[in-house]
This record gives sequence, C-alpha cells and structure tokens, in this order.
Amino acid sequence: MTGENQRPDDDAVRAKVLETADRLYYTYGVQAVGMDTLRAESGVPLKRLYRLFPSKESIVEQVLMGRHEAWNALVESAIETGDARQRLLAIYDMLARWFDQDDFRGCMFINSFGELGSTAPRIAEIVRAHKEGFQVRLAELVAEAGGPPSLAAQLAILAEGAQTTAAIAGTSDAATHARRAAETLITAALPQTPASPR
Repeated sequence: MTGENQRPDDDAVRAKVLETADRLYYTYGVQAVGMDTLRAESGVPLKRLYRLFPSKESIVEQVLMGRHEAWNALVESAIETGDARQRLLAIYDMLARWFDQDDFRGCMFINSFGELGSTAPRIAEIVRAHKEGFQVRLAELVAEAGGPPSLAAQLAILAEGAQTTAAIAGTSDAATHARRAAETLITAALPQTPASPR
C-alpha cells in the first residue's frame, strides 16, 4: 500500500535520480555537481528530490552502494572459471577491459574519498568497507590457491594502484603491468604452481 507521502512511481524516479547522479558524479566529481544540476539532468523537481533524498550526501551514499554491488558482480563474473591462480589473474584482465572503456574516470570510491573523506565520515566508512570487501574476496581466492594471507594484501594494492595510475595516464597499460607483477608475486608465493602460458 502506498504511504501518505509516497507516490506510486517513487521507486522509478529514485532509480532515475541515482542513475543520473552516478553518471554526473563519476564524470565531473561529487562537489562539482550541485542539486540544481541534478534536478536539470534528471528532470525531477528540486522539491521532489529532497522528498526522496534527505540530503546530497544520502544520494552519494546510495550511488556508492550501487557501485559496490556492480563491482562485486564484475569480480564474480571475472573469476567464475579457471583454476585458483587463473582466477586471481583474471582480476587484472577485468581491470584492463574496464580501463579501456571510453567513460573510465578511475575508481569512484577513491575519487569520492579524495573529495569527501575528511568531511563526510559515512562516505569514508562506505569506501573503507568496499575496499576491505575486495581484499577479503582476494583473501578467499588466495586461500583456495594455498597462498599466504599477505599475498591478498599485495594483490589488492596492485589492483588499487593500477586503477589510480590508469585514471591519470588515460591508458590501460597499468593493468598489464599490475598483472605481470601479480604473476611474479603468485609464483613466489606458490612456487609449486607453474606459470600460466602467455
């Protein structure tokens, strides 16, 4: 049943606002996009925007949560086949495909933390939880491969560094370099596993 202050299409409008906010924040940065711009781009009146979302920060939070789900889906799709070693290296192949996209602007979590981390504790918390979740998933893959826990942290740093480097350089080369470094680390940690063919 629709609540007193809720319209039947609120969910659809909320999704449209979040999709628009995601695109604008990722392209131009969070601080550069005001609520008036979001209103104009989404076609949703400002009054309704504030009824659906209590603040701009709440929109940023929900955009990041959506990005978190999308990232996890990309990771799971990348690692669904192959042995444990191949699944670890598939992360960097996924990054290379992402970096080659025309709209790649780096990691939105890193970008948002850089803009808001010192002034928005909830944003910082979401970013930290996202990054920690990725490292935990890597740790699971490393454990499946029989590697030490420290390898997961090293592989995560390679992936994070590649994202920042690719955003600045504007090429996908960082993914290739990170993959090669990951192969070296994995081979050192799992000496009994032969290197994958090139």
